[in-house]
Amino acid sequence: MTQAPTPTADTVRRLVRSLLKDSTPDRGGPEIRPVAEGGPSTWWVGTRHVLRLAGDREASTRSRRELRLRDLVRPHVPVAVPTSVAQGEWAPGLAYTLDTKVPGGSAEEHDVSAVGEADLAGLLTGLREVPVRQAEALGVPRVAPRSLEALRREAGRAAERLRAADEFDPARLQQLTSPAAVQLAAQPGSAVIVHHALTGEHLVISAEGRVRGVLDWTGTVVGDPAEDIAGLALAVGSPAAVRAATLAGYGARPCLRGLWLARCDTVIRLAAGLDGRTTEPLPLLRTRLRRAWEAILLERVTELRDEETDDAEL
Repeated sequence: MTQAPTPTADTVRRLVRSLLKDSTPDRGGPEIRPVAEGGPSTWWVGTRHVLRLAGDREASTRSRRELRLRDLVRPHVPVAVPTSVAQGEWAPGLAYTLDTKVPGGSAEEHDVSAVGEADLAGLLTGLREVPVRQAEALGVPRVAPRSLEALRREAGRAAERLRAADEFDPARLQQLTSPAAVQLAAQPGSAVIVHHALTGEHLVISAEGRVRGVLDWTGTVVGDPAEDIAGLALAVGSPAAVRAATLAGYGARPCLRGLWLARCDTVIRLAAGLDGRTTEPLPLLRTRLRRAWEAILLERVTELRDEETDDAEL
């Protein structure tokens, strides 16, 4: 099997010059620099564009599908979705897209305001309105909901590893009982378009706390909406995630399910980080765990329990 080439600064510079021929020719084109969290495949191009290079044929397929998916999603959501100004192949069979930059910072840099939570609610509402059949016709895969019971057991084992490192008290996981995990199973017929990566680096936030855009739609699936609620819990904290999901019309079951997906995931990932089984930095993993385990207001807990889930605990 032929090894895929690794993009270098020279590779990117030559490609950018061919795409933006009218930009500062006397200086050799706009400044390029790698996006820190994007590895060698994502590059800033000047101040207005970002270049993404697929590293293999599977990633190329997702990249091409993303371009069509963004056009499908854009009319339904109240925040910006990146627009491609150029696309093609940077190496045989390997796709690229040059996108306009959505102005703003990440959720790691800016807190989301109350108005920003309404933006997130509009995002969740819009994703629910995207026609599932049209998305599947583009090749968006349908993914079965995860077993919360299996995740609970895995998180329990990871929590013991965190106890030994004085990182987490496993007793906190006892709030999610086996019966509650079964009760919070995803309901049949609830599948919607799920971004599936609503982490802090993919949310573009203004200095005022408004949500201006959502990046990277390559992992989008048809599936469990609680996964996006879980992503928001990691990005902006559990209270804000629940408020946004509630504003979007989601009831107790998906809200509670999303919180427990996030909480179990963060315990498992931090344990993996301590053991060197992931490249994600430990400070980020600790921040995500803290956000996922933030308590929500007592009156909101009561509302959620009274609505649908008497046995579920937060």
